[in-house]
Amino acid sequence: MIWADLDPNAHMRHTAYNDYAAQVRVGLFDELNLPLAKLVASGYGPILFHEDTSFKSEVFMNERITVTCTAQAFRKDLKIWKFRQDVLKQNGKLACTIIATGAFMDLKQRKVVVPPQEIIDMLESIPQAEDFYWLEKE
Repeated sequence: MIWADLDPNAHMRHTAYNDYAAQVRVGLFDELNLPLAKLVASGYGPILFHEDTSFKSEVFMNERITVTCTAQAFRKDLKIWKFRQDVLKQNGKLACTIIATGAFMDLKQRKVVVPPQEIIDMLESIPQAEDFYWLEKE
């Protein structure tokens, strides 16, 4: 954690957890051969509907953190997804859990769509959380 991540209580500010989680999600797409630039060039981009953040333990200045990312849930057609991200302190203690719910948007139509097969393949390769479940179609 860096100086800019601190709040007046001298621990990581609440929004910094979500910033690190977003960076890990984008990095995961890179690792799975779908970097953001390639996604955007193909006409699709990830969007978030909401993030649910639960704080468990403080993180202090210069403390190292690890942020995990697993698939929490998918709609059967993979139009909607949920990722679970745990922020772990350097001693392994859980600092925060973030559940991010999102989808892929067709950037020309400007609407949420069932993603093309390349994105579906990428989503399906993300490790599943222990309590993974299938979302009901809306």
